[in-house]
Amino acid sequence: MAGTSCGHGEKALAGTPSPATPPPTATASDGTFVHGKASVESIEVFEVESFPVQIVVVARGNLPDGCTEIDQINVNSDREKHLFRVEITTVRERAKICTQAMVPFERNARLDVYGLPAGTYTVDVNGVTDSFTLAQDNVLK
Repeated sequence: MAGTSCGHGEKALAGTPSPATPPPTATASDGTFVHGKASVESIEVFEVESFPVQIVVVARGNLPDGCTEIDQINVNSDREKHLFRVEITTVRERAKICTQAMVPFERNARLDVYGLPAGTYTVDVNGVTDSFTLAQDNVLK
């Protein structure tokens, strides 16, 4: 959300979030556990006021029940395309009896932006996108 402060020394960057992602779906199972992707509803991109610049993405969403947990947060970048992809995966014990109420979550991911040239970059977290702009090359001189 543009213009929202995350805390002392950080500021939000402008962007256009896309619609929320659909509910998580099971992507793999080893018999005991069901793995999927987290349902991300919104993201915010923050620039930590420092040099070199640091970028943090805050993802918010809901887990489908009381047993599903965040498993991993994987960050990949395609520097040539000015794109960062963040995948938040989930895990749930298959046989466990769970509450069926959604459980909100919030997770942070730090992007490796050192050495990037000035420009606008897109961040995609499980299908929800936003962007940030580096006003200058992010390298120490």
